[in-house]
Amino acid sequence: MPAFRIVRRTALPPAHAWVRLTDWERHGAQVPFTRTVIETAPPTHVGTLFTARTGVGRVTVEDRMEVTVWRPPAGADPGLVRLEKHGRAVRGAAEIEVLPLPAGGCEVHWREDLRLFGLPRVLDPVVAAVGRLVFGRALDRLLRG
Repeated sequence: MPAFRIVRRTALPPAHAWVRLTDWERHGAQVPFTRTVIETAPPTHVGTLFTARTGVGRVTVEDRMEVTVWRPPAGADPGLVRLEKHGRAVRGAAEIEVLPLPAGGCEVHWREDLRLFGLPRVLDPVVAAVGRLVFGRALDRLLRG
């Protein structure tokens, strides 16, 4: 069960970073061969469901997620969204936390705890390394706009 964390700092105000980081359709656009389908009417709230489909042709992996914590940043209070993964091939959870910085801007913590069906635990370090790379690039692009 590989777990990893990515941390980034940005000059964006926390509320602005939050909007970019919780635009689920934009997430899919940042990961190669991925499309995000929102299954619940906006706005995002606890219970929102969406699926990230990654693949080419008929070979796809679905990462079905449910928002279980939805706390946007407010003033000096950090924001936190937690996603539970309910797919056949991808299980686990993800969290995105947006922490205001005293001098302005914010720090973003992206945490993933993945379980990929059918992969032996010996591959956990490889999965974590690939996850840090792919999700790190997505995070950078989301924060850039």
